[in-house]
Amino acid sequence: MRNFIRTVLIFLFFVISLFGQNPSKEDEINQLKKLNEYLEHRLDILEKRIDDVLWFERLKDYAFVDKVFMTGPPKWKEKNPTAQGAGNPVKFWSYVFIPKGIDYTKKYPLIVLPHGGVHANFTTYHTHIVKEMVAQGYIVVAPEYRGSTGYGKEFYEAIDYGGLEIEDCDAARKFMIENYEFVDKDRVGIVGWSHGGMIALLTVFEHPKDYQACFAGVPVSDLITRIGYKGESYQKYFSADYHIGKTVEENVEEYKRRSPVWNVHKLQTPLLIHTNTNDEDVNVLEVESLIRALKAEGKKFEYEIFKDIPGGHSFDRMDTKTAKQIRLKIYKFLEKYLQPPKPFKSIEDINKAAYR
Repeated sequence: MRNFIRTVLIFLFFVISLFGQNPSKEDEINQLKKLNEYLEHRLDILEKRIDDVLWFERLKDYAFVDKVFMTGPPKWKEKNPTAQGAGNPVKFWSYVFIPKGIDYTKKYPLIVLPHGGVHANFTTYHTHIVKEMVAQGYIVVAPEYRGSTGYGKEFYEAIDYGGLEIEDCDAARKFMIENYEFVDKDRVGIVGWSHGGMIALLTVFEHPKDYQACFAGVPVSDLITRIGYKGESYQKYFSADYHIGKTVEENVEEYKRRSPVWNVHKLQTPLLIHTNTNDEDVNVLEVESLIRALKAEGKKFEYEIFKDIPGGHSFDRMDTKTAKQIRLKIYKFLEKYLQPPKPFKSIEDINKAAYR
């Protein structure tokens, strides 16, 4: 409540200042843009705090839920490299879900679960998926890597899409191994959809010996192609001064560095890819390009291109029977390499996980 009142007072201060100085129309527009940006970040923080409460409430009967503070590498780009604190590791939060009733003298497999979105966060949209994972005996860590929303403007602008966000996610893996003796360092998988699928791919490309399995669902695969069909508003996320700072035309190599399709030669980890022909976000052609590139490199991997499954981009993350059947395929793939103590055998096991 105190933060809300503070936000309202700041809003009133801006309004009074704006109309009390007889500014030009251009000044008015710029001031209003700044005010809107400030309010958006404040609302993101509020939304994140509400979501945190929901996480604990929804999973309390299924898992020990925690939110832990850790560090990743320093920012790849500093506004003022000589400022106090410049070059310090980036601090970020991660959600931890540990199944209730496990034997802490034994070892359990770990799933790293990065969220999607250019700027987004780990919301309770993932509740049913986390329930299904912990029901099988997986420990789950979900990193809120740099650029995530809900942590203010500075963290938002620390974004490094396809860059050091990868190292944040791997830092979450290391944190779990270092701090929880019952996590098996030799049974670690990474699972992600959309931008999270891209992170999953790039993480195993850069750290092939540290992950035993990878699932990439509808993964962003080629930033160059994607920016071309997404348009100007999407392009601005990447060409912003605090981010890459240049367009594809100005620095194509930087965009290649951040795109899985240009890094497929690095694959060594067992991999499953899913995509859907009616995906309204990540065009199926983008993922098909990734699949062709992997084949051209002679890489062994598994994939499935689904035909017009209802749900489009979210086709296998929904609560429909079809989505559950597809997730069962994902869990069967992970089971081969991570050996969870209670693997799902049928869709009925997925249904039971929702209400056990």
